[in-house]
Amino acid sequence: MEVKVLDINGKDTGRKVQLSDAVFAIEPNKHAIYLDVKQYLANQRQGTHKAKERAEVTGSTRKIKKQKGTGTARAGSIKNPLFKGGGTVFGPRPRSYSFKLNKTLKRLARKSAFSQKVKDSELVVVEDFNFDTPSTKNFITVLKALGLENKKSLFVLGDTNKNVYLSSRNLKASKVVTTSELSTYAILNTNNLVLLESSLEGIEENLSK
Repeated sequence: MEVKVLDINGKDTGRKVQLSDAVFAIEPNKHAIYLDVKQYLANQRQGTHKAKERAEVTGSTRKIKKQKGTGTARAGSIKNPLFKGGGTVFGPRPRSYSFKLNKTLKRLARKSAFSQKVKDSELVVVEDFNFDTPSTKNFITVLKALGLENKKSLFVLGDTNKNVYLSSRNLKASKVVTTSELSTYAILNTNNLVLLESSLEGIEENLSK
């Protein structure tokens, strides 16, 4: 499939690039997307939650009342979960929420995410650009020209570009990443996906293996 290339002023350069149908024009696999996004979000969880159980609560270990003849239930410890200040029964413990997915499924998920963006007309290709110095003002000018000023956008660079990255860092709605930092979640968690020309080769190479 062919897609026109825009410049940073939002104008058509008159050139077109050929996008791989195997990456940008497949039938999106929703279950693969679900699993990859689930894994990404699970990996963000710290899993440091902890509640003190009966053995960890501070308190005396003496038997608090005699076994029989009180007219109430027997009780052997002030740390009993039934008492105020007692331990928690089956409380949360530190754990890892991460789980494994095979590479083939993760590639399918990313290809599905790209194809969905193409289907929804939320993907544009822009010629490579750079700034002499980091400038949020210049980056906002680019966003305005592309009609993305008030939209959530993700710019994908072919290689690290410090000036472009720093120019976007103060903007909550815009994010700049390289092809190696792309994830299914990042692709879908944006209104518009902006691919720089230099990023296309890396994307197709990574997902065509």
